Amino acid sequence: MDSFDTMLSGGHPNSLGRTIEVVQAVFADPSRLDELFECYKSDDPVVRLRTSNALKRIEAERHDWIVPLLDRLIDAVGALDQASAQWTLAQLFLRLTSDMSPAQYRGATKILKRNLEQHDDWIVLNATMETLFQWSHTDDELGLWLKPHLDRIAKDPRKSVAGRAKKLLACYPDRTSAP
Repeated sequence: MDSFDTMLSGGHPNSLGRTIEVVQAVFADPSRLDELFECYKSDDPVVRLRTSNALKRIEAERHDWIVPLLDRLIDAVGALDQASAQWTLAQLFLRLTSDMSPAQYRGATKILKRNLEQHDDWIVLNATMETLFQWSHTDDELGLWLKPHLDRIAKDPRKSVAGRAKKLLACYPDRTSAP
């Protein structure tokens, strides 16, 4: 039996490689989920990218398996300086919102705010804007923080990034004053 690190390495960086096999192996033996998560510690960015892809696939089928990983996602994956890890976090955080404790929500929000302020990757920005915008519907303080960032990003030279920000601003509630 190959290790997940080995299975997720090699091949073209934009390909799935053996990601589907890894997902199937976790479904067949859920005790291997921890082994998959440990692949985020790999020195190989392709392994970390495919780890993210595998976790999203597992969450889509077995959401309940990912919920116990929330603290580790926030602490370990949130610290990774890799675009694929950060856009995956934005997507997973949105899917896991109702499962978060207040402390986890604060930790996730801190990571996403940092990414919106400092990241330049277009997918990170798009996924992060979407999650923060969704959260701002029930978090007025976050909404007040987010609007100037959307205004800034709406001027981005990349059409997909600016377009997403403009779309979100177009349906942005009036939050001209603090609650």
